[in-house]
Amino acid sequence: MDIVKLPTQPRTGKGSRPAARLRKEGLIPAVVYGHKQAPVSIALKYDDLSQILRHHHRLVELGLPGGGETALIKEVQHDHLGKAILHVDFERVDKDEKIVIEVELKLKGTAPGSSSGVLDQPLHSLKVECLAAQVPESINVNISSLLLGQAIHVKELVLPPGVVALNDPDAIVIQVKTPTLEAEPGAVPAGEGGAEPEIVGRRVKAEEPAAAEKK
Repeated sequence: MDIVKLPTQPRTGKGSRPAARLRKEGLIPAVVYGHKQAPVSIALKYDDLSQILRHHHRLVELGLPGGGETALIKEVQHDHLGKAILHVDFERVDKDEKIVIEVELKLKGTAPGSSSGVLDQPLHSLKVECLAAQVPESINVNISSLLLGQAIHVKELVLPPGVVALNDPDAIVIQVKTPTLEAEPGAVPAGEGGAEPEIVGRRVKAEEPAAAEKK
């Protein structure tokens, strides 16, 4: 896995006002911690960070005043709309040390069963253990053969070499469920007046069938 280099600059001042000034200049406040070393406050260009996040890179080499340091993007804080980046936490790591990290799950293909059923995805990320240098950008879940009533479990995922899943092996990642039926409001329940409730339609969840993601 290639390690992306991320230039930084020292940051002075703490609190919301200095941070707001940095953002107006196109910079993002950040902190680097870990390995029993003192935390270091830095700033980095918004555009540089956005490009790294857009490509789902997790491991970076930070250009710090004392030299380069390998670090994981541990947490990205956004505004209340979930759009603008407010702050980033980096954790120092060695490339050859094992770490535990959450990795995004990406659906690939279209489930045939979704034409008559509802896709339900309980898991959107996977907790894995691997070397820092082997952290995958994401883990693909092939749903192109998933039929109505079928499910894909954690133990059935195809993981990159050296990556071990820590979730319950029998946990469901995604499944195609039969749509439930809903009685018309005010209809007479079964057993009252000898009438069966009138079925007016299927209640379908808001999720759209997962379409093939462009590579």
